[in-house]
Amino acid sequence: MSSGPIPHSDPRILSDELAYARAVLKAEATAIVGLVHAALEDGDAFTRAVGLITGCAEAGGTVLVSGLGKSGLVGAKISATLSSLGIPSHAVHPAEAAHGDLGRFRQNDTVICISHSGETDEVVDLAATLRQDGLPIIAISGGVHNAPSSLERLATVSLRLGVLEEAGAPTLIAPTSSTTATMALGDALALCAARRRQFTEADFAKRHPGGSLGGLLRPVTDLLRFSVGKNFPVVGDELPVGEALRSATDSGRRPGALLLTDRDSGRLTGIFTDGDLRRLVLRDPGELAKPIRDVMTRNPRTLPHTALVRDAVRMVREFRADEIPVVDDELRPIGLLDVQDLIAMKLVKD
Repeated sequence: MSSGPIPHSDPRILSDELAYARAVLKAEATAIVGLVHAALEDGDAFTRAVGLITGCAEAGGTVLVSGLGKSGLVGAKISATLSSLGIPSHAVHPAEAAHGDLGRFRQNDTVICISHSGETDEVVDLAATLRQDGLPIIAISGGVHNAPSSLERLATVSLRLGVLEEAGAPTLIAPTSSTTATMALGDALALCAARRRQFTEADFAKRHPGGSLGGLLRPVTDLLRFSVGKNFPVVGDELPVGEALRSATDSGRRPGALLLTDRDSGRLTGIFTDGDLRRLVLRDPGELAKPIRDVMTRNPRTLPHTALVRDAVRMVREFRADEIPVVDDELRPIGLLDVQDLIAMKLVKD
């Protein structure tokens, strides 16, 4: 029974609790490191498991993942990761499978069954039924005994986590290190399968159109409010500053910078920002008569038209750029990216 809230001001209690927390995290980290020697010690088994997953996807099948309790929750996450990497997957409750959900399984599917003991009745029963139907089974278990478990004997490929002690042992033995290791192993399987299938960043972006992650993976050209040939003129760098400003203003809405080009090649030669104009006027208004090439910032940092939004975010954070020219393969400007567009998407802070 709880004795009430612990006073946060007691340094001895705080020190003891932090030490315990560090021990928990170290135990879980040790469990993951142990996978290198346990699940990957038999490299053939791991690569065969990856092959079953990729073969299933190529055949138009689904990777079904099943486990009970915490293993089931971890399995659902593994299934979600597979789906996000272009491998169709669903989580199936092993008990529900015996009450109608066996109809989800098809001949070209592959099954990942998770049981730390390898003896969970519902999972073993499901594996036995699926083996009779000839479906490939990947078993993930703790491997706490030398002899193969019931689940391992039914599996096409068996992967062991190794002998693990839960992070809270011996007094608190809730699934901790074992579930962490299982999730890490699932990530390794999913990522290796995606890599083998040559799953690209563009493929990933198609499956994550929403949220900040989806925003970061969009082409930077999707964000251009100011596009050359539409609403954003480029200016020859031989023009005087005043004339260059007038030509840009005459075109309608003007962003916070001008892009200057070589008149003959059309290539970007420089950028002139509102900040540059303010400093020039404060220094000497007479300089408005100078060619803008004399006062512009030459060879500014640019983004290629093939860049992603995340590349723009990285440039803003690293160089504090407010306006970024986007150029084609010949260094001709195609538009200007304004930092306010990234702020509006909540990808950078004002």
